[in-house]
Amino acid sequence: MLIMIIVPATIALRSVATPALIHIEPNASPHGYTWSLSLFIFPIGAIALWFLPSAGLSIPQRAFWRTIGILVPIGCLLDVIFAQWFFLFPNRQATLGFNAPAFGHWVPVEEYVFYLTGFLLILLLYVWLSEYWLAAYTVEDYRGEAESVPKLLQFHPTSLIAGVVLMSAAIVYKRWFSDVREGFPGYFTVLVAGGLIPSISFYPVTRRFINWRALSLTIFIILLVSMLWEATLALPYQWWDYQHKAMLGIFIGAWCGLPIEAVMVWLAVTYGTVILFEAVKIWQASERPAKQMFLGRP
Repeated sequence: MLIMIIVPATIALRSVATPALIHIEPNASPHGYTWSLSLFIFPIGAIALWFLPSAGLSIPQRAFWRTIGILVPIGCLLDVIFAQWFFLFPNRQATLGFNAPAFGHWVPVEEYVFYLTGFLLILLLYVWLSEYWLAAYTVEDYRGEAESVPKLLQFHPTSLIAGVVLMSAAIVYKRWFSDVREGFPGYFTVLVAGGLIPSISFYPVTRRFINWRALSLTIFIILLVSMLWEATLALPYQWWDYQHKAMLGIFIGAWCGLPIEAVMVWLAVTYGTVILFEAVKIWQASERPAKQMFLGRP
């Protein structure tokens, strides 16, 4: 599914030799960033309040909210620590104007709402697809198989090797081939680490429980929504921007110079989110104490 999008999109976007210049009037999108969060909030409401109840389905609430409780603070921490090196927010009129705490410089409060609603939408989409549209591909006896798992924490060397290879390749590309060779590909490094740490820790167990078709379609939908959001709205209207020194150095000219990391973030986040969710869900289904379930101790 990703290849069907990425290959032709790359061919089409690379055909733009001279990106069009867009002149944006001051305050061309008043509170645009704020209103754009409806791209996440509306589907969250539709799935949680309409689609799931109408189908008689309920989400595994303890696993769901525990996962959200882990991921949202981590996502917010990205802004708290790294916003000063990775991001810019030139158009303050596109926000409510309320500053939120972060190291180095302020970030709009919408950033933290985005992390909350983004993770909620990813998980709700995955649950909805997994339990309704693609329910035939879920594990039939989830509780029984969860109880048979000896422990959740199992090292997956392939994920670690993939992470090291990707980070090394990024450093080499940045240093010798990138158009912006100054700095370090910090954003790419954080994305790889964030996406693969759950995989390094839980993939050998969770791969049996993940509904891979639901995960694929979740990535597909989230990727399309995010590109509508970033490429046609956020970057052209300067709701936010990226500090090029911290990027890999691959920018999509036809999309106002959108860095490739802005596309990859959704792949990494969705992949890591679903693995973590399934790990927590297995733990909850097993009804064993956390220490025993994660470490395998009696």
